[in-house]
Amino acid sequence: MKHKFKVAVVYNESNPDLYIKSGDITKKELPFTPYFEVENYTPVEEYELLAKRLSTTGVDAYTLNIKDDIEFLISNIKKMKPDIIFNFVELYKDNARLEMNVVGLLELMGIPYTGAPPIALANCQNKVLAKAMLNAVGIKTPKAMVIKKKLKSYKLGLNFPLIIKPAFEDASVGIENESIVENSRQLKKRVEYVLDYFQQPALAEEFIDGRELNVAVLGDKNPEVLPISEIDFSLMPDHLYNIVSYQAKWDPLHEAYHKTIPSCPAKLSKRIEIKAKEIALKAFHTMGCRDYARVDMRLNKNNELYVLEVNPNPDLTEGAGFMRSSEAAGYSYEKTLKKIITLTWARRRKA
Repeated sequence: MKHKFKVAVVYNESNPDLYIKSGDITKKELPFTPYFEVENYTPVEEYELLAKRLSTTGVDAYTLNIKDDIEFLISNIKKMKPDIIFNFVELYKDNARLEMNVVGLLELMGIPYTGAPPIALANCQNKVLAKAMLNAVGIKTPKAMVIKKKLKSYKLGLNFPLIIKPAFEDASVGIENESIVENSRQLKKRVEYVLDYFQQPALAEEFIDGRELNVAVLGDKNPEVLPISEIDFSLMPDHLYNIVSYQAKWDPLHEAYHKTIPSCPAKLSKRIEIKAKEIALKAFHTMGCRDYARVDMRLNKNNELYVLEVNPNPDLTEGAGFMRSSEAAGYSYEKTLKKIITLTWARRRKA
């Protein structure tokens, strides 16, 4: 890259003033012993920090919160003329399924943008379709059934325990401790909660008990699989299931956040490591991902690997899952961000 690139770090926080900082939380104020420090950043501040770090690589970066206003995005692009959009838009008008539409607009405008194209975002977000696509190429996923409406009883032909998820959400939205059900009564209650609250079908999956692996992939045409990260559940209390719930990912004041401990690189046999990386790469290509993605898997007691999710455009917060693997591969935070920009620009030149 010979000239200084202008990069717009684009995200969508419609009500940024509503964020309340966690403040200085002491151990005595929580009913459990925290494992991680509770950082005092809002999402808006996180994007500002990312842009500053990106600017240290010789890129002219600025942040743009579109605040659910697509016309504002278009006018800013016309005015500022960024070379590349670093895309962090995950929903529009509180609808995660419109994420792909924003990227589709960038396609129509001919603006290079980071991460997955519209079809990959759509396919990965539709959990039912994603399972079918992965199964079609020989990748195992947990057995599942889709429930579209309320019934007197639900005879699914699946073995308990089950995990109940909204069929069209991502980022672990709708996945909580109560998502694990062990009998028909709990199943009915959770399914009907998902149908009512999320206004979309519920996906009931057989719960795979075992080790949880996060396999990060970086690149476009010739991607590399980064060192595998594992979520250690050994500190999880008895009243919480061994899952990476929404609270475990995003709520620093919740106990699950401090009891799901990442370890990278994961201690795996060479055979399992090679197999997991092969599956991740195959899933990356099958789902049409590019630039960066994370494939979440479970390794059961029989050493069988099951893909739970393929996550295009995963969280790039420093120290979070994807960046943890990137650092283990020898990439600094800034170098990883710059590599993603470089991949995006190279794709534009070939178009």
